[in-house]
Amino acid sequence: MTALTKNRNTPSRGTVRAVRGYPLGAAARAFAGGIAVLNAAGFAVPATTATARIALGRFAAEVDNSAGANGAASVEVERGVFRFDNSADADLITLADVGKRCYLVDDQTVAKTGAVVESAATRSVAGYVDDVDDQGVWVLLDPTSGASA
Repeated sequence: MTALTKNRNTPSRGTVRAVRGYPLGAAARAFAGGIAVLNAAGFAVPATTATARIALGRFAAEVDNSAGANGAASVEVERGVFRFDNSADADLITLADVGKRCYLVDDQTVAKTGAVVESAATRSVAGYVDDVDDQGVWVLLDPTSGASA
């Protein structure tokens, strides 16, 4: 499990529910198909293992703001159900987890738990598990779903 280094063909199920523009964070590079989150300053950035992030959806296209300040570039984010990579071992998501929350590992991987370290979670909520198949985990990504509450 590693963060994206190029665009990713991330499948969707059903209809993409909404597309919305967000200002991109400083020094961020968004790859198409990656998981977009809102950071504490209110800018869209690629998902990482961190707390206090709000999962927004899937980046619609690649946007490179790696040399820019906060908001110097904008990015479109799609909401809906998308398939991402499954974590491993104790954090592997199974069909028994459908309807439950899953957590962000990076911009293409989700996990079953918030990865508690010293009594504190280290991962933010990604969304709700919609399904699991041999290729990964189908996740509802929508900041208005209540998944991060």
